[in-house]
Amino acid sequence: MNAAFPDADVTNYEDLIPALNLPDEDDRHVMAAAIRSKANVIVTENSKDFPENYLNTYDIEVLSADEFLSRLIDIDKATVQAALAAQIRTLKNPPQTKEQVLATLERNGLKKTVAALS
Repeated sequence: MNAAFPDADVTNYEDLIPALNLPDEDDRHVMAAAIRSKANVIVTENSKDFPENYLNTYDIEVLSADEFLSRLIDIDKATVQAALAAQIRTLKNPPQTKEQVLATLERNGLKKTVAALS
């Protein structure tokens, strides 16, 4: 992760954790890191533990992976398609076609993403 996204490492968020009030205390570090990094979005399939009204006070939105990727596609479909093609080229063991990769994504709940990329 650090090699691919060296600027994505969030530090010095720990002091925010105790003051945060989420349904699952084990998710407070995620919220603290989002606040510290001035993130606009938390991407999770666990949206119930990040109440919308609470996150709104920090101007943070919760999106599923499917919704997040769908928005990226809406912003720049050509770049996302190029990234998908590059990822597919790296698959060697076993190699996979675009259709196989999209089928895997769909089985994992990324229905809107697959529809946009098909």
